Amino acid sequence: MSPGGTTVTDRQPDAAHRAGDRGRVVHLLFGFFPAQVIHAIAQLEVAEHLAAGPLPLDELARRTGTHPPSLYRLLRAAAALDLVRLEPGGLAALSPDGGLLRRAAPGSVGRLAMLFCGDQTWRSWGELAESVRTGQPAFDSITGRSAFAFLAEHPELAAVFTEAMAEVSRAAAPAVVASCDLSGIATLADLGGGNGTLLSEFLAATPGLRGILFDTAEGLGDADEVLAAAGVADRTEQVAGDFFTAVPPRCDGYLLKSVLHDWNDEDCLRILATTRAAMGPHATLFVVEPVVPTDREGLARAQVTLMSDLNMLVCTGGRERTEDEFSTLLAGAGLRLTDVTRCPPPTGYSVLRAVPA
Repeated sequence: MSPGGTTVTDRQPDAAHRAGDRGRVVHLLFGFFPAQVIHAIAQLEVAEHLAAGPLPLDELARRTGTHPPSLYRLLRAAAALDLVRLEPGGLAALSPDGGLLRRAAPGSVGRLAMLFCGDQTWRSWGELAESVRTGQPAFDSITGRSAFAFLAEHPELAAVFTEAMAEVSRAAAPAVVASCDLSGIATLADLGGGNGTLLSEFLAATPGLRGILFDTAEGLGDADEVLAAAGVADRTEQVAGDFFTAVPPRCDGYLLKSVLHDWNDEDCLRILATTRAAMGPHATLFVVEPVVPTDREGLARAQVTLMSDLNMLVCTGGRERTEDEFSTLLAGAGLRLTDVTRCPPPTGYSVLRAVPA
C-alpha cells in the first residue's frame, strides 16, 4: 500500500495499455520501410510504365531492368500499401495512390520521393543525432559541401530538387494565392521562385498583374515551358541572380516562399536585408512558410512542420520558426510584421505580411 492507501499495482498501466504503446512505437520505428518502397517504385518508374494499363510481371521487369522475383516482392509490398494492384493472371496495375508517383499526374509526389528518400537526404537523416550534438547539418559532412553548393555541382539532382519544390508549390498554390491580398500590387517578384510554378498561379488568378521570376540560372530550370504552359510568359520577366547580393528593385510586392526555412538566422537576415534594400516605402513582402505553434495542442497537430524542422537541421542548417522568431528576423532587416494569415487546409503554410518599418 502507498501512504495514501492506493496499492502500487493500481498505479501501473495495464498490460493492454503497455502493449498498445509498444505497438505504436514499433510502427513508428519501422516507418522508414514504406518510405523506401515508395522511393523504389519512383526510382524504377513503375508508375510511368503502368500508366497505360496493367502489364505482365515479366514485361514490367524487362521495362524497369529488374530481377523478376525481386520485383514481385517489391510489388507485393507496394500492393499492401495500396500503391499497386496485383491482378489475376500475373498482371500488375497502378492504383490511384500509386498514380501520384507519375511525374505528370495532378498532385504528383514522384520527385518528392526521389528527393527526400534519395541518397544524400537519407544519409543525412541517419546522422540526426550527430546534428543534434553539433547543431550542424549532417549533409555537409556527408557530401563535403553545403546542400545548395552540392546541388550546383550536380545538375541532375538539382533538376529533381526544382521539380520536387514545384510539386509542393503546385499543391499549395490555390491556398497560398487565396491568402495573399495583392490589392495595389502591379508587379510581384518571386524571389527564389524556381521554375515559376507558384508565380504562374498568382498571375493566372490576377489579370493585369506582372511578375518577375528571380532565381539562380540553374534554379530557373524549365521556367520557359512552365510559364508558357500557364499562358503567362508575356507577363513575366525572368531574372537570374543571387538573393544574398541583390534582388530586382522597385516592385510593389515581393514573395519568399519556402526560402527562409532553408537558412540559419544570419543568412536569413542577409536575404531580408537585400530585399528590404530593393523595396520602396510602400512595397509589401509576403513570406510563405509554416509557422511553428507554441502551445501544446498546436504542437500535437504540427507533426509535418516539426519533421520539416529536423529535415532543415540535418540538410541545410535552416529551421522552421515561430511567429515571434519571424517577427524578430524581419525587424532585424528593417521590416515590420503586420499580420499572419493561416492558409486554408490541407496546406500547413501561413502568409506573413511585412512592410518597411
